[in-house]
Amino acid sequence: MFSEFAFPIFEQSIKDYHVIDDVYQPTLNPYEKGSIEALLYAKNWVDTVQWHYEDIIRDPNIDPVAALDLKRKIDASNQVRTDMVEYIDSYFLQKYKDVQVKPNAKINTESPAWAIDRLSILALKIYHMSEEANRAEATAEHRAKCQEKLNVLLDQKSDMFISINDLLTDIENGDKFMKVYKQMKMYNDDDLNPVLYQNKK
Repeated sequence: MFSEFAFPIFEQSIKDYHVIDDVYQPTLNPYEKGSIEALLYAKNWVDTVQWHYEDIIRDPNIDPVAALDLKRKIDASNQVRTDMVEYIDSYFLQKYKDVQVKPNAKINTESPAWAIDRLSILALKIYHMSEEANRAEATAEHRAKCQEKLNVLLDQKSDMFISINDLLTDIENGDKFMKVYKQMKMYNDDDLNPVLYQNKK
């Protein structure tokens, strides 16, 4: 099933990132260019880098100029993440293009790729919560609390595996259909963000 296929790729991306653990390191995607594996790996790599951007920007002693630069990087990263979700949905649209949709088929509240996006983030939560649950220098109380949270995340992982796989099965059987809406982000668009288009005058 697709969840069981995707999750180890996310885990590999996270593990590979933490070998150097630097937001500026290059991406060395081990999968064939153009493959769904390469796309899933790249998607999670962007998520992982952004996770660490978000950690860094919360440093109370961060230089304001550096913080602004980092905010720009986070904005750019968000756009890349959105684009990648749309690429993954394009993969599913192509895969299921010949499915005969049943007359009573229903639409889901989110597309498959947005569910996969949440699974990618969940992989990051599990990795970092596991680190905290096993951090030797932390107190026993801290480790115990983090283990409780980790157990919840692992339970959520099982539920997400089931729900994503069920959604894809429903689409494949024609019981649900895909309808993808492009993310029409306005704040990055020179023609839609008033601050940006007023500066063009």
